[in-house]
Amino acid sequence: MKEWTLDFAGDELNIQTNKLAKQANGSVLVRSGDTQVLVTATMDDPRPGMSFFPLLVNYEERVYAIGKIPGSIMRREGRPRDAATLAARVIDRSVRPLFPDGFRNDVQIVATVLSVDDDYDPEILALNGASAALTLSDIPFAGPIGGVKVGLVDDELIVNPNAEQIEKSDLELTIAGSKDAIMMVEASANEVSEETILAAMKLAHEEIKKIIAVQEEIRAEAGKEKMVFESPKVSPEIKTQVTEVLGGRMKEVIQIQSKKARNSQLDELKAELKEKLNPDDDEEIAKQLAMAFEKMIKQSVKSLILDDGVRPDGRKFDEVRPIWSEVGLVARAHGSGVFTRGETQALSVLTLGAQSDEQILFGLGEKETKRYMHHYNFPSFCVGETGPMRSPGRREIGHGTLGEKALLPVIPAEEDFPYTIRIVSEVLESNGSSSQASICGSTLALMDAGVPIKAPVSGIAMGLMKKDDKVVVLSDIQGFEDFHGDMDFKVAGTENGITALQMDMKLQGLSFDILEEALKKANQGRAHIMGKMMETISEPRPELSPNAPAMIRMKIDPEKIRFVIGPGGKTINEIIDQTDAKIDIDDDGTVTILTDNQPEGEQAKQMIERLTKDVEVGEIYQGKVKRIMNFGAFVEILPNKEGLVHISKLADHHVKEVGDIVSVGDEIPVKVIEIDKQDRINLSLKDAKQELDKKE
Repeated sequence: MKEWTLDFAGDELNIQTNKLAKQANGSVLVRSGDTQVLVTATMDDPRPGMSFFPLLVNYEERVYAIGKIPGSIMRREGRPRDAATLAARVIDRSVRPLFPDGFRNDVQIVATVLSVDDDYDPEILALNGASAALTLSDIPFAGPIGGVKVGLVDDELIVNPNAEQIEKSDLELTIAGSKDAIMMVEASANEVSEETILAAMKLAHEEIKKIIAVQEEIRAEAGKEKMVFESPKVSPEIKTQVTEVLGGRMKEVIQIQSKKARNSQLDELKAELKEKLNPDDDEEIAKQLAMAFEKMIKQSVKSLILDDGVRPDGRKFDEVRPIWSEVGLVARAHGSGVFTRGETQALSVLTLGAQSDEQILFGLGEKETKRYMHHYNFPSFCVGETGPMRSPGRREIGHGTLGEKALLPVIPAEEDFPYTIRIVSEVLESNGSSSQASICGSTLALMDAGVPIKAPVSGIAMGLMKKDDKVVVLSDIQGFEDFHGDMDFKVAGTENGITALQMDMKLQGLSFDILEEALKKANQGRAHIMGKMMETISEPRPELSPNAPAMIRMKIDPEKIRFVIGPGGKTINEIIDQTDAKIDIDDDGTVTILTDNQPEGEQAKQMIERLTKDVEVGEIYQGKVKRIMNFGAFVEILPNKEGLVHISKLADHHVKEVGDIVSVGDEIPVKVIEIDKQDRINLSLKDAKQELDKKE
């Protein structure tokens, strides 16, 4: 076993090798405080016919890490929760660009969370552990990289903030980078400026360099010899033949604006190559032609933009595609918005619910709830294809969470708007940045529903084309530019600042100068998009949709909550059954009644008031006779509260038998004439009738 320790932004980061999981190609045990993560990297032989790099990252949360037994019936962990999926995506996006071009071996990274200390983020340890495991393994990997988190508390940037600081922070930025450049960025922010974001990245990069230095020591002392891999190359002969057959037509085809028409023409060019250069279906020639064809597309796109100054669809570098939007499309929804930009279209549909509709999050920490949910669906028809409809995958979870981060800072506080909010973004067409379209559509849906958001949010995806020293930043990239470009940089925010940010690189890093330019142009693009959105709806509607549930809030004495609940929930369930209302009661006595019918909501309120109301001397109640005794009748005037009407108080004349005046089950008006020292309630039927007769 070998062990390395470094100062990690004021904390201690410990990395152990050659101790656990030694049959993996590389494994490390990473620790900070009492948080421990075991990370392994394993490689297998390439599968026949594999046309992409099959990297698989698993982030495995074990409930024993917090000293508990799983709550499921099987008493074992089930499918990963969204947070685990997102942690795996962060690792994947950080390391994927650093594998050789054309590498097709199966590689799997498994980060197993063994122990959790709330002040030390296991996700950051897993990210650094993944790099360390790959670096000391024989897997070809052009690392190492390092990763840190940055917070912003009281305008001060803090590297690797603890749980308490994260709670107060206006920024939660996760960043990964190499020694020379930034590789991946993921951030949620409370309307933070571009300048602050850039400063946070620079601060993070200084810490990243320290982590990388230790990993280089690990590689020198414990690293294995790397597997020799040469990226497949197109033979000069095939390259010449492809160029001769296609001539200058590739640049013409990639400038066809319609995605379908362009893909159709590309398929025709591909078929022509096969017919002329590989009529006998030789497998090796087919591979060479496929590589040559893809390289020619990529080179043509880059040449068109970098050399000719023209984008494939003819736009200027900072030009946003045509936009149109609409609200109120879905008739029965509480709010809806359609946002269309070029050939990308998202329909966001909003539903309002009660507090009990909040999502309960069971993770490796304290139980939390989520009252704002943003879900994202990407059906195959949105790209003109067929495919099975399955539960959300990593991409859907990632894009939905990005939208949630972007909009959460503008969602009103629960005390101001005590509804649970769920938005579902259905991507109806996709040709570039559907996640940002979903953010724009969801902003429209929120305003259409009458949710008093603090400010509208718009989003844009920025791209990058780089060849040697030539660099161009592109605004509002379409799918073709994303696929053949070098960066996908998504930025969302309000007029006042950034609320969410996500960056993926295909290059081995990005300089701060380019990042600064991308952030500046993103700000301009967001402002343009926001202006178009404001033409459709400029502020939240003054009232909620008539389809939205009505809400009544009231306050009761916390000591009387038990009267409303009743034994085993009997009383509250009776109210719900009678009124068809949803009722939530907080420990402080706040009662929230949600109903589709206002009169039924008022009925539920009155029933609760009766259960919790104090009996007052001089008040008249409509009571129900419960028992008859020789000396009087016991009458229930409020739930579980009875008083005695003495025989002398039944009528204004002499009464021989109580049963001559009242029977069990009769509903009668009674007046409270006394509450004695023993809290016994004395009632009068006679006085109540006299008082009521006077009023008539």
